[in-house]
Amino acid sequence: MSVSIPQLRAASSALLLLLFCQVMCSAHEDESIEDVRCKCICPPYRSISGQIYKKNVTQKDCNCLHVVEPLPVPGHDVEAYCLLCECKYEERSSNTIKVTIIIYLSVVGALLLYMLFLLLVEPLIRRRDPYRQPLQNEEDSEDVRAPGRGNTVLERVEGAQQRWKKQVQEQRKTVFDRHKLLS
Repeated sequence: MSVSIPQLRAASSALLLLLFCQVMCSAHEDESIEDVRCKCICPPYRSISGQIYKKNVTQKDCNCLHVVEPLPVPGHDVEAYCLLCECKYEERSSNTIKVTIIIYLSVVGALLLYMLFLLLVEPLIRRRDPYRQPLQNEEDSEDVRAPGRGNTVLERVEGAQQRWKKQVQEQRKTVFDRHKLLS
């Protein structure tokens, strides 16, 4: 299966456009999402179990009498019940949440496309020239290869990785075998 870079770009652009349209269309259609609400948490009271009540009211009306409907207690216990309830006025920005999610998904999608690109291109980069003769055995060539002398970015990264691994091995020998700290 061979996928070209322009095809990957077109597919990712189409996916992002479709996602953006879906979010924007749902923002206009879904009016049940409110950015403000009053939330009252009422603990158990006598034989009544504790409950959470939510209602879209103004900040000045955010109290037990306006939010808790129907009141689960008879008329003379309403004041005692409402004193136990804790009511909070909450605000949020659903548009900010949607934009943040779109940005997050875009970054994750771009990273996945980049990973796919590297997976498809790596075999082409690693393809060896059949006319070139190896100077040493395959096992020896990995150890003796001059770091930083690669022709491609992947070879340079592998060289840096090999140097780092050698440094870590030397540090382990120094610390664990010789019991000396590095200076």
